[in-house]
Amino acid sequence: MDKTSSSSIHEGKPIRCKAALCKKAGEALVIEEIQVDPPQAYEVRIKILCTSLCHTDVTFWKLDWGPLARFPRILGHEAVGVVESIGDHVNGFKQGDVVLPVFHPHCEECRDCKSPKSNWCSRYCDDFFSNTRRYGMDSRFKDSSGEDIYHFLFVSSFTEYTVVDIAHLVKISPEIPVEKAALLSCCVSSGVGAAWKVADVEEGSTVAIFGLGGVGLAVAEGARLRGAARIIGVDLNPDKFEIVGKRFGITDFVNPALSGEKKISQVIKEMTEGGVDHSFECIGLTSLMEEAFNSTRTGSGKTVILGMEKQMLPISLGSHDLLRGRTICGTLFGGLKPKLDIPILVDSYLKRELNLNGFITHELSFEEINKAFDLLVKGETIRCVLWMDK
Repeated sequence: MDKTSSSSIHEGKPIRCKAALCKKAGEALVIEEIQVDPPQAYEVRIKILCTSLCHTDVTFWKLDWGPLARFPRILGHEAVGVVESIGDHVNGFKQGDVVLPVFHPHCEECRDCKSPKSNWCSRYCDDFFSNTRRYGMDSRFKDSSGEDIYHFLFVSSFTEYTVVDIAHLVKISPEIPVEKAALLSCCVSSGVGAAWKVADVEEGSTVAIFGLGGVGLAVAEGARLRGAARIIGVDLNPDKFEIVGKRFGITDFVNPALSGEKKISQVIKEMTEGGVDHSFECIGLTSLMEEAFNSTRTGSGKTVILGMEKQMLPISLGSHDLLRGRTICGTLFGGLKPKLDIPILVDSYLKRELNLNGFITHELSFEEINKAFDLLVKGETIRCVLWMDK
């Protein structure tokens, strides 16, 4: 552990900084001065350079019931920063390193983290409720009255400084532009990973993507890089196809509102003479999950679920269709192991293979965070980047 390089004047001490607090479900975030405690063992305190807004942030911003509805809270989980200080027992990170905080844990020590079969971390993945990964409900944030502020997905990036467990932190090359790097902490990794690791899209195959938000476009980019011959985008907004979809290799566009009495699965089957090889559901609706499954080819079609069903409703699939060879599976973070696979995506971008242009449609100052929420809720942005120092 190297704690001598570029020593911080705040090392071991609390930092006072600005943060955007979610105080009540659905209400505008409030920018206030908070206190960020120093990192404990296995933790790193980082200075956020920029953060972007994801639909998951909006979902939890609106959540007004259940154990996950907590206030006040610092949302945000898609960001890039630099290491300000480190706690005890932290290896592989030093002050000044460029890092991605990632919501999906990778402890590198448990049976599943060591296995190539999945990206599940059996040590940590089942805990969605704690504030800090190893310390339960202990918070590193306090408001002006000294009261605790809740964390979010072990990242909480809507603040100038945050504290992240090393299981959620990835060191990256400083050569990649930071606004592009932030995309790799959630949407791009989830989509590209789903096409590469989970579906294993083959050259010349056909693909259908339900939902052309950030994750859906990343799936398209992953399928394009794999050499898919036909990529069909399904979305209610035709601008998604004309303005950004074509950049990521989408060859066909289907608008459900214009399909008449035909189901989307029937339209896709007719377009592909029997169904696509791979389908991806990126919205989180049971009806679309079923349609994605039904749009695949009998005998070999594979459906990957990336969208989170907000009501946790069950889906209905025909047992006969399963017996005839179709498969369906879900994935978090696109099947990627963050510490191993994110550096590969960074390298792919630096080699001008992975296209990250087109995801960022708006850039605002951190103080304009509520405008970013408004843009995403209205469907007028793919990714809005918020700059801390702009």
